[in-house]
Amino acid sequence: MNGRIAVVGAGMAAARFAQQYQDLGGKAEVTLYGVEPRAPYNRVLLADVLTGRYDPEAIALPTGAALLRTGAEVVALDPAARTLRLSGGERAGYDELVLATGANPVLPPIRGLRAPDGNLLAGVHALRTLADCRALAEAAAGAARAVVIGGGVLGVSAARALAALGLPVEIVHQGPHLIERQLDAQAGAALRSMLAGLGVEAYPYNRARALRGGDRVDGVELANGYLLATDLVVLACGVRPRTGLAHAAGLLVRTGVVVDDRLAASRPGVFAIGDCTEHRGTVHGLSGPAWEQADVLAARLSGAEPDREYTGSRPLARLSAGPLEYAAFGEVDDETYLADADHHVLRLVDATRGSYKKLVLRGDRLVGGILLGDLATVGALTRAYERDEPLPEDPLHLLTTRGAR
Repeated sequence: MNGRIAVVGAGMAAARFAQQYQDLGGKAEVTLYGVEPRAPYNRVLLADVLTGRYDPEAIALPTGAALLRTGAEVVALDPAARTLRLSGGERAGYDELVLATGANPVLPPIRGLRAPDGNLLAGVHALRTLADCRALAEAAAGAARAVVIGGGVLGVSAARALAALGLPVEIVHQGPHLIERQLDAQAGAALRSMLAGLGVEAYPYNRARALRGGDRVDGVELANGYLLATDLVVLACGVRPRTGLAHAAGLLVRTGVVVDDRLAASRPGVFAIGDCTEHRGTVHGLSGPAWEQADVLAARLSGAEPDREYTGSRPLARLSAGPLEYAAFGEVDDETYLADADHHVLRLVDATRGSYKKLVLRGDRLVGGILLGDLATVGALTRAYERDEPLPEDPLHLLTTRGAR
């Protein structure tokens, strides 16, 4: 198709769509509207920017031939007139609209989180943007110790990065173990031990109740009354789809902007991809599904595959943060399959090397897996999982380095 495609958002999903659209021969004029003053970049690598492993420029993402408008906040949409309005009052028309508005960090209900002026208390930081990363790096340079609230992927990554900068770090996590959405209890315990070796202590089954301090934070009070002294706090409590624009424009919104298998929203000419999107009741919040959605929509709108559909993702969650490495996919929680006689579990634990490996099988199919501390076989395993292929008679070889060759 020719015409004008407006993409609201300039994050990872938007960049992927723009690049793929060009690569597939799309002829429309594509414009990306991004709130941040920078070109799109890979948020997954923010912790590595914090440690200095990467310069900010090194994590930039290509956007093809798209027109990129940075510092351009879209504040209103009119799907009937097919126009959008920017914060400065400018209006722009479009023929097709792609919402890639991403997600906002969740700020936990903790007493003392905000200063009297409504901003976060001095010494308290989120980590979602490069600007956040720069502010956190500056704060870390003058800090004595840090507390990370939240022990998911972001929390673990941030804690490891701060420890690499020389700070003693403590993680406060409400869940039963670290990264409980992707790891089982045994893997979570192994990860906790690995972090302890890096100077990070983790406290699962604990909740931060209040922040202490006058002009700036000087402690985190836990629900059990214990006080953690700190002069730096990082909030890593998850994200929430950014749906305000869509809701105000009359689009169907539940947890995210609701789309069908064409990635079409509830008004003609409007599509959504990435962290803001809800498809078949699922909001993924991972880069893999966001890029898959971007690929499908680029194929449709470019005319390369106009009938292509998105039927869901089988995402791989992966973390490579210095010495910490894990990959997880599918069904890994013991509670989901203990009562199912068709499920079988294989585990290999190497305490010396600090590795933990687990495969969950249903018959001869791989339905879930965890690799912690040794990702040598991750390629072979994820191919078998994504393709839903039958496994060999002795699948134990898939957990050894030899199985990856």
